[in-house]
Amino acid sequence: MKEVAISEFKAKCLALLEQVQKTKKPLRITRFGKPIAEVLPPSVQTSREWIGSMADQIKILGDIVSPANDPDEWEALRD
Repeated sequence: MKEVAISEFKAKCLALLEQVQKTKKPLRITRFGKPIAEVLPPSVQTSREWIGSMADQIKILGDIVSPANDPDEWEALRD
């Protein structure tokens, strides 16, 4: 496992994170030679994007655009 001093990690954070992602090898961050953190590659890679990911799992029943109750019942419209 590659070890990096915290000062170097701070200066090169984005590049080091990208390296972990590409090589899939963890990175140990040290302070005064003692380990304080480890950066691990993600265990699960998702190939689908967030938007539209539940397209086949949700069924819309009824009208989702109009108000749930009549505008005549709204307290804000009473005067």
